[in-house]
Amino acid sequence: MKYDNVTKAKFINRPNRFIAEVDIDGRREIVHVKNTGRCKELLIPGCEVWLTAPGTPDRKTKYDLIAVRKCNGILFNIDSQAPNKVVKEWLSSSGYDVVIPEYTYGDSRIDFYMEQGKYKYLMEVKGCTLEIDGVGYFPDAPTERGVKHIRELIKAKKAGFNSILTFVIQMDGVKEVRANAETHPEFGTALEDAKKAGVEILFLRCHVEPDSLTVLGR
Repeated sequence: MKYDNVTKAKFINRPNRFIAEVDIDGRREIVHVKNTGRCKELLIPGCEVWLTAPGTPDRKTKYDLIAVRKCNGILFNIDSQAPNKVVKEWLSSSGYDVVIPEYTYGDSRIDFYMEQGKYKYLMEVKGCTLEIDGVGYFPDAPTERGVKHIRELIKAKKAGFNSILTFVIQMDGVKEVRANAETHPEFGTALEDAKKAGVEILFLRCHVEPDSLTVLGR
C-alpha cells in the first residue's frame, strides 16, 4: 500500500494520543497521529517522522503522522489503518474465492471473511508496532476489544470456521509476535486459549518505507 504527499519532519511532543507537534523545515505544525497506542518507545523528541497530507476538506490538521524511525535505526509504520489495507491487498492475491471486509459474527465485527472452495475463514488483524530486542509484542496498551475478538475467533473455530489471528509486523527484521502479557495479562491468556483451540496464529513480515508498507511473506 502506498501513501501520497509524504513529508519528512522532526517529532517535538505528543500532547495527547490523537495529535503531535512536529517541526517541518523550521515550522511547527500540529498533526494527527494515526495510532492511539502509546508508542512511547518510538515517539521520542527529536526523532525522524513522516507525514502524509490526505487533502481531506475541512480537517483540523493538514497532516497525518504515519511513520517514525526508532533510535535503533529501524523504520516503523504506525498507521493503525495500514494493517487492514495491506492484508486486503494480500488476500486478494492469495487464492480466495470470496473476501469480505468488516464481517459481523456473533457480537463482533471481524476484519475479514473468506471462502476458498467449501472452506470458510474468519480473520482478525492486529498491527504490531512494539519491538523489543528483535521480537514483536502486542498490545502496547490494554485492549479489551482485542480480547473480545480472540474469544469470537475461538467460538467460530468450534462452529466449523477456519479462524485466523493475523499480526501485521509494521517494521523490518521481525518475524515473531508475542503477547505483551505484562501490559495486558488477559490478552496473553486469550492468545494461549486461541492456540489451544486451534486458531491459526499468522505473522505477516513487512517491509516499511516512508511512503509504503509491503507484505514480504508469512
